[in-house]
Amino acid sequence: MKRFLFLALSCGLLLQGSAAAQSLALDKPVEKSLKKVKPNDIKAHITYLADDRLLGRKPGTEGYQMAVDYVVEHYKKAGIEPGGENGTYLQLVRLRQSFPGKEASMTLADSMGSEIQLTYNKDFSVYPHAEEPEVSLEAPLVFAGYGISAPDLDYDDYAGIDVTGKIVVVLRGAPASFPSTVSAYSRDMMTVLKTAAEKGAVGVIVASDNPKAGVVSQDRGTYSVMDPNGKVAVSRNYVSDKIRVLASISGATFEQLLKGTGIEMAKLGDQLKQGKPASAPLAHSLRTRYTSNYKDFESHNVIGKITGSDPQLQNEYVVHSAHLDHVGIGRPVNGDSIYNGAHDNASGVASVLEIGKVYSRLKEKPKRSILLVMVTAEEMGLLGSAYFARFPTVPREQIVANINTDMPTIIAPLLSVVGLGANHSTLENEVAAAAQHLGMTVEEDPEPEQMRFIRSDQYSFVMQGIPALHIKYGNKTKDGQNNLNKQVEQWRKVHYHLPQDEVTSTFDFDAGKKYVQLNFLISYQVANTTERPSWKPGDFFGSRFGKRMSNE
Repeated sequence: MKRFLFLALSCGLLLQGSAAAQSLALDKPVEKSLKKVKPNDIKAHITYLADDRLLGRKPGTEGYQMAVDYVVEHYKKAGIEPGGENGTYLQLVRLRQSFPGKEASMTLADSMGSEIQLTYNKDFSVYPHAEEPEVSLEAPLVFAGYGISAPDLDYDDYAGIDVTGKIVVVLRGAPASFPSTVSAYSRDMMTVLKTAAEKGAVGVIVASDNPKAGVVSQDRGTYSVMDPNGKVAVSRNYVSDKIRVLASISGATFEQLLKGTGIEMAKLGDQLKQGKPASAPLAHSLRTRYTSNYKDFESHNVIGKITGSDPQLQNEYVVHSAHLDHVGIGRPVNGDSIYNGAHDNASGVASVLEIGKVYSRLKEKPKRSILLVMVTAEEMGLLGSAYFARFPTVPREQIVANINTDMPTIIAPLLSVVGLGANHSTLENEVAAAAQHLGMTVEEDPEPEQMRFIRSDQYSFVMQGIPALHIKYGNKTKDGQNNLNKQVEQWRKVHYHLPQDEVTSTFDFDAGKKYVQLNFLISYQVANTTERPSWKPGDFFGSRFGKRMSNE
C-alpha cells in the first residue's frame, strides 16, 4: 500500500495517513477547477444529446453522427488533443448486423434411427453466424451443466466428459457460492462460448429447465465488429470459428433430451445451484443447417487526449469512458417512438466532457496522460469499448486503468456510491479517498442481481487485463431510509430503455456535478501515483486476465 502514502505536492495532490484511512488534500488550482463544474453545463450537454433531432443516437445514423460532431466540437473548445486514428478524434468501428435465414432447420436423431424435426422459433432458434453465410453441422450432444470450467473454485461442468467434436447443451447460470461479479462473468455468453471452444466443442445449445419455456427469436439480428478483411474482430456471440452453431431450445425439447440420462429436470436447477455438476452424454445427435444475411455499416469511437506532464509517465494512460450511443427509434410508447437516452447515456457523456474541462483548466497537468473515450455500440453488446480495449489508439500495455461512466442515474442527491469492480484491484483505494474528500461513503453493490459488472464498458477493459471500475449510486438517502435502489427500480419501470428517458424526466444535476468531481478525483490520483494500479493478489479477474498485461 506504500503507493498511497505520498504524492509530490507539485502534482497538486497529497494522500496522508494509511490506506485504510486516507485523507486527500488538493492544491488550490485543482480545488478551484473542481468547483467550476456547473450543473447547468451538465444539463446543457444532456439536453442537446437527448434531443429528438438526434433520433436516439443509433450507430450508423445521422443522429449518432451529430453526437460525434458535438463531442469533437467540445473537445476542441476545451483544448483537448486528438487521441484517435491518423491525428483525428475518431477511431473507425466497422459494424455488422447479422440476420438468420428463414429456412433454418434442426433435427434430433437417436441411436435407433428415430428423428425429431424441431420447429423454428418454437422448439429452437439459432443465432446467425457472423462470418459464414451458410452452415451445415451434424454432431453428438452432451449436457454440460452451466458450461463452466473453474477448478480453482471447485466447480467444473466439463470434468469427466469428452466434448471434442460435439455440441454442448447448457443452462444459463452459476453456483450460488460464486461471488456476484464472478457469477456474472461465468454465465456471460462470451465465457460460455470460449470455454466450449477450448474444450473442443463445435457448438453450444442453450436450454431451459422450465418445461413451459419457449425460445427467443433472433430474427432482429445480432451485432459484431469486423476487421478490414471481413473477419470478426469483436462479438458477444461469436468467439471462435470452432463454434459452428449457437442456438437455444425450448424447455420441452430439453426434457426430451434428458430421457435416459438419469438426470431429473425438476431437480436439476437446485442441484447445479448447490455446486454439484450433472454433466452427461445425451442419447441424441443434432443435425442443423442455417443461413445468415448481413448488413454492414460504419461508426466511430471519439477519443480526446490530455498529455501528462511527466516525461516518462506521460506515455501511460488513464482512460475515462462513456458510451455515446443509444437504441434509436423503436416501438412507440404513449405516442413517442424516439428513444432519446437522456440518462442512458447522455448523462455519462456529459460527465466525461466536464471531466475533460476540469483537466483542461489545470495549468499543470497530471503526470500520466488522460484519454477521454466516447464509445459506440454499447447497446449492441459493448462492441465499441471492446474494440477500443483490444485495438486502442495507444499501446494497450500502456493503459493503466479505466473509469467508466454509464447511466449514473442522477435522480436524487448523491450521498454514497458503489465502486463497481474496484474491489478487485487497488483502485478501491482511490475510490475511498475521492469519496471521503467529497463527504460520501462507499457501499457494496445494492443490486448484485443486475450483474452490472459485465453489462457496461468497464468489462471490456477488464477482459484485456486492465483494472477498471464503474461508479454507481449507493443506497444512502437524505431521509435516512437508505433505499435509493427502490426509487431507481421505480424509475427504471417508467424510463429505462423507453422513449420516456428524456431530459424532461427526473434529474438531479447537482448529483451530476458530484459524479464529475468524484470520477475526476479517482483518475487524478491514478494519473499522479508513481506505481500503476494492480490486481489484488489471487483476484479472480486478475488471475484470468491480468497476464495479458504482465509483459508490460
